[in-house]
Amino acid sequence: MNILVTGGNGQLGTALRLVSRNSRDRYIFSDIARAEGRETLTLDITDREAVDRLVGEMDIDAIINCAAYTDVDRAEDNIELARRLNAEAPAILAAAMARRNGFLVHISTDYVFGGADLRTPYREDAVGEPTGVYGLTKLEGEKAIEASGCRHIIIRTAWLYSEYGRNFCLTMLRLTATKAEVRVVDDQFGTPTYAGDLAAAIYRILENRLAGSTSAERADGAIYHFSNEGSCNWFEFASRICSRARELDPSRPECRVLPCSSEEFPSKVRRPAYSVLDKTRIKESFGLEIPKWEDSLDLCLENILLDNDTKILHL
Repeated sequence: MNILVTGGNGQLGTALRLVSRNSRDRYIFSDIARAEGRETLTLDITDREAVDRLVGEMDIDAIINCAAYTDVDRAEDNIELARRLNAEAPAILAAAMARRNGFLVHISTDYVFGGADLRTPYREDAVGEPTGVYGLTKLEGEKAIEASGCRHIIIRTAWLYSEYGRNFCLTMLRLTATKAEVRVVDDQFGTPTYAGDLAAAIYRILENRLAGSTSAERADGAIYHFSNEGSCNWFEFASRICSRARELDPSRPECRVLPCSSEEFPSKVRRPAYSVLDKTRIKESFGLEIPKWEDSLDLCLENILLDNDTKILHL
């Protein structure tokens, strides 16, 4: 099988490179730009002709769409670009797979929720009430895929971080190494998701499906939620990063992590106050045992601070 991974140089794409190294299938990685030391095909997923040409020439059987416009604040000023990447591009990829009877795995977000004042984890059938352009365009992308007629699954995730790229974990490591104190909001609740865990889950789901698993085929057309187990607020996430980093590297300077409210950080968009995802469906459908967010964060920090070869635990 030939599997195309879009957004192949991002956090999740990089993690998929690692988990798929020993696959019997051929994983092909694309992105809008190349990255040094990585075999990457240049592909603009908003270009229908370019997508169709690559899918045909590479004989693609499945696509994992990791590409998206994810800058929540800038999306408010770049609505057209956010919609092209988050809504129109998934429709193009879905159409390409529909014509070949292929399969699409699309990554969506907890930001399709947030408008409702809930304090219980969101199930997949909850009504999406996005609070900004990012969440709205990602929800539009989901609906476009569902309307395409292609075989697919949609996986919503949250608070993604890893050893690579730009993310909250790496930002906190930098700030707590250079500042005496940092302030982090404590009134937004969700669940951190280690990209390695999400990549391992996607890999397992797709491998089972391509191997002809009946249960996997029955999952076609469904939406699933995946994040690590447990929940926290951003302050608790940052505090864990800071304390664990000093345990691993006692030479790091001390830094106080202080809680604050969202009102102290004015933003163009209201972020969800609570976006914890219910993962019952994905665990029962695919037999996944998902690590706690604290354990996966510790693994990621060990990879970074102890200069380990990145270790990803297959679920």
